[in-house]
Amino acid sequence: MNKNGMIECSVCHSKLVKPSTKTVSRAYDEHRSKISKKHRALNVILVVGDCMLVGLQPILVYVSKVDGKFKFSPISVNFLTEVAKVFFALVMLIIQARNQKIGDKPILSFSSFVQAARNNVLLAVPALLYAINNYLKFIMQLYFNPATVKMLSNLKVLVIAVLLKIIMKRRFSIIQWEALALLLIGISINQMRSLPEGTTAMGLPVAMGAYVYTLIFVTVPSLASVFNEYALKSHYDTSIYLQNLFLYGYGAIFNFLGILGTAIIKGPESFDILQGHSKATMLLIINNAGQGILSSFFFKYADAILKKYSSTVATIFTGFASAALFGHTLTINFLLGISIVFISMHQFFSPLSKVKEEENGVIELEPVQSNDRSRDSTFINMAASANEEVSHRVGSDERRPLLPT
Repeated sequence: MNKNGMIECSVCHSKLVKPSTKTVSRAYDEHRSKISKKHRALNVILVVGDCMLVGLQPILVYVSKVDGKFKFSPISVNFLTEVAKVFFALVMLIIQARNQKIGDKPILSFSSFVQAARNNVLLAVPALLYAINNYLKFIMQLYFNPATVKMLSNLKVLVIAVLLKIIMKRRFSIIQWEALALLLIGISINQMRSLPEGTTAMGLPVAMGAYVYTLIFVTVPSLASVFNEYALKSHYDTSIYLQNLFLYGYGAIFNFLGILGTAIIKGPESFDILQGHSKATMLLIINNAGQGILSSFFFKYADAILKKYSSTVATIFTGFASAALFGHTLTINFLLGISIVFISMHQFFSPLSKVKEEENGVIELEPVQSNDRSRDSTFINMAASANEEVSHRVGSDERRPLLPT
């Protein structure tokens, strides 16, 4: 094996690509080798549903504000969202358990539940990161309009790509990296002059506050998405509803701890999780729960890159809806940024940009460039060796004495 990780055949001197030893799970590798039209249809449904829910989310947050502020605790919204998702996961688990075939291992048995809990303990990491990120979403809404928040969130795709390369050993072609660079350019064009001059954020100049919030707002959910995808696919054969039950259960616990911390700091009256809620916040909770459920399907059956790119499509809906409902102006920067984002998306998912990956340990042959004379000489040498071996065997058989019959 040479320095490039290539294995050279000793007979024909062809180079063999060494298979990747890093795999997420055997069940997931088998799934990747059997991607069907049904799976592609599922991806389309996920993208359409995600665009609708993600597009509505910043608008519902904006409607929930009263005089530019939240009358409710954002942590209480996150907690109620996690509770709703836990309830959904329990209902789906019960339905799935009733539809099990005879002889299948019971999903809701105590032993299966304990074993699944041990295997999926890593889901506590993205649950904690999501709890932090969900609070950051409300903070961002105080200083940015809905369309800008959506465009800023697209920065996550670059961080996610780097984390996927490091944690899950994903490979991206040069064209795909260029597509991600185009995405950042489109976001930057849209962000120009999106903040009112002279405003401040938590005592910091708005420029400094925007950079700090953007850095945290991009890094935390990116880590959560990659860890979530890795955790879900590491035990691919486990029911997604059972995995969601653990993920949302951890999320509810972390958000409840946040509510307790707020009650200790601000007093017992802040422990009322329903204080300040309205119909808009109830719709927001349902919308956030739907986003979380769809995200788990993205991370298990698709990937985080597709999830983030689908969210960029929602930017159009968010921009036009916020302009129609709240009078926000659609600037030329916004329109140019959206155009570049769509060019980036087309370039990233183009078949010409795909990079070949080793799946299921399959070794790909890469012929060595050589002239015809060397190939002919190799063939002649192999034939001569075979002929010499046969002649040697025949000669030895002729010299061998005959055994009496």
